[in-house]
Amino acid sequence: MVQQLRIYEIFEKNKAAFHARFRDHAARIMRTRYGFQIVAMWETKFGDRTEFAYLLEWPDEATKTSAWTAFMADAEWSEIKRVTHAEHGLMVGQIEDRLLVPVDYSPSRSLSHEFASEPRA
Repeated sequence: MVQQLRIYEIFEKNKAAFHARFRDHAARIMRTRYGFQIVAMWETKFGDRTEFAYLLEWPDEATKTSAWTAFMADAEWSEIKRVTHAEHGLMVGQIEDRLLVPVDYSPSRSLSHEFASEPRA
């Protein structure tokens, strides 16, 4: 199991439009078509910069890579980005993408092993 942390620079002038687009479109397409497991989402400030951060969970790096490739090629998502960009301007600035691989002493490693051994209801 690996996790992926994505951090987007977003802009105060169209922050509400960004959140609506992510909530109503990106997250829906990610989850229903490409198997994205979105664990959590946050808004944060870093200096004078507003950021949207979210955590994804993947069974392995290959699954992550293929899901992202498919999502980025999705025709509906491409059209949504085109329309919202035309209406609201640039909605995302810098993007940081980090693959989080737990170290052998991470509490999350033992937690994921416990969940993996439990029967699914």
